[in-house]
Amino acid sequence: MTRKIFNSIIMVAGAVLLASTVIIMGFLYSYLEKVRGDDLKNELELLITAFEEDGISYLEKIQSEHYRITWIGTDGEVLYDTVTGTASIENHLEREEVKNAFAIGEGKSNRYSDTLFEKTMYYAKKLEDGTVLRISVSTSSVGVLVFGMLQPIMAVILITFIISGILADRASKRIVKPLNGLDLDAPLDNEIYEELSPLLNKINRKKRKIKTQLKEIQRQEAEFTQIIGCMNEGLVLIDKDGTVLRINPAANKIFSLNESCVGKNFLTVYRDHEMGLCMKEAEETGHSEIQQSRFGREYQFVVNRIESEGEVIGSVLLIFDVTERVLAERNRREFTASVSHELKTPLQGILGSVELIENSMVKPEDVSTFVGHIRKEAQRLVTLVNDVIRLSQLDERADMEKENVDLLKLAAEASESIATVAKNKKIEVQVSGSPTEICGVKKLLYDIVYNLCDNAVKYTDEGGKVTIDIVDRKNEAVLTVSDTGIGIPNEDIDRIFERFYRVDKSHSKETGGTGLGLSIVKHAVAYHHGTISVHSEVGRGTTIIIEIPK
Repeated sequence: MTRKIFNSIIMVAGAVLLASTVIIMGFLYSYLEKVRGDDLKNELELLITAFEEDGISYLEKIQSEHYRITWIGTDGEVLYDTVTGTASIENHLEREEVKNAFAIGEGKSNRYSDTLFEKTMYYAKKLEDGTVLRISVSTSSVGVLVFGMLQPIMAVILITFIISGILADRASKRIVKPLNGLDLDAPLDNEIYEELSPLLNKINRKKRKIKTQLKEIQRQEAEFTQIIGCMNEGLVLIDKDGTVLRINPAANKIFSLNESCVGKNFLTVYRDHEMGLCMKEAEETGHSEIQQSRFGREYQFVVNRIESEGEVIGSVLLIFDVTERVLAERNRREFTASVSHELKTPLQGILGSVELIENSMVKPEDVSTFVGHIRKEAQRLVTLVNDVIRLSQLDERADMEKENVDLLKLAAEASESIATVAKNKKIEVQVSGSPTEICGVKKLLYDIVYNLCDNAVKYTDEGGKVTIDIVDRKNEAVLTVSDTGIGIPNEDIDRIFERFYRVDKSHSKETGGTGLGLSIVKHAVAYHHGTISVHSEVGRGTTIIIEIPK
């Protein structure tokens, strides 16, 4: 800015100097021309006075290198000329000064030479005898005058430019210094040039607007960071070059990365060929999905292309944990297959017995045996169907009527239901504890106790013992079922609550049951917001502890 001000001042100074020089030279030349004209007129007056007294003899005596005197007759013919004498000269009647002299008594004119560097001034006056006497003198033109004064003019111009340069440098620095010291953080606190007030007010308004917009952007950024930070789904924002712009904690955990990956190419920090193909497909088609397993979990990766005004600016990668869905689908398939198998087995037994009776292939005395077998298998089918219905209700979280239930009383009822089976196996079933009342679904609570006791008796050898203990705590009821049975291997403990899962498959036919008992227990406890813990040792027995909020 200092340079611009300096150049502007120099240009103005140069223009003023040039204009001043031209004007001064014009006035000076006009003044000199007027003075020369007045001198020429006075010379002619003196010349006329002497000519009228002495006649042509006076003209012949004149010898001047500056002035030229011409005597012109009434017809325009030159009667005498001090330069050419009486030699023949062209007629002067049409000359401007001569024509005016004949017309009004006197006349004057100026004529330039071919080079414009010399000008001749003419002054003519009519005499008493009707002739005209003309005097002329050659003078320098403006060009000659300027050329003659060129050296002093250049000296003046040089001195003027030097002085102008010094003053311009000081003035520009003095003007710019306050501007350089402007405090733009507080525009209205500056007191320098009044002319800058509108600009400073505008800057202050813009500053307030920018500050407001910046706060809004920061607020939105904080909200966005908080939102993506609380997301269970992974989120990665990637620009068009594949560089990571943002990544949330969930994505960092899934990919085993950290915030240092921001600013790096995503495929260099997560080297996966399938992911690279997925991102390429999304770039071409706008959308792509893949599913991968990581750390024992199933994830679905969804890549969407981001466009702005028809131009691709990047992509967004969303990662969903679909483990539960995958497991549910797997369990559904396994459950369907297991139910089909469990239904098929008793049905085949029933059909086989019916066909034998129908074809009279059974002795009359054995009919009751086959009928008993049919009844047993039919009862097994009913139990299986009831268990499946119960599980379906629990899966759908169907509303069931709740009431106050005494767990100790319920445990006594369950022990009575399995008393016959336990007695046949010489297994002692013992119920202990204090009356403990909770609010829940009586049927589901009974299923919990009964299925745990039934399982304990089934997998306990003859002469063993099953203990049911109820403990009343401040905010929860604790049900503990222990047995001295065969126990559960550690690798199977996490799976015993799966549908149709049996630890000892060779023993399952002997023990009977549908294979859904413990699965019903798990869902019934979850329905009451309780927890289950299992402690078991192979060959020494199992203890299952249920804690249910009152």
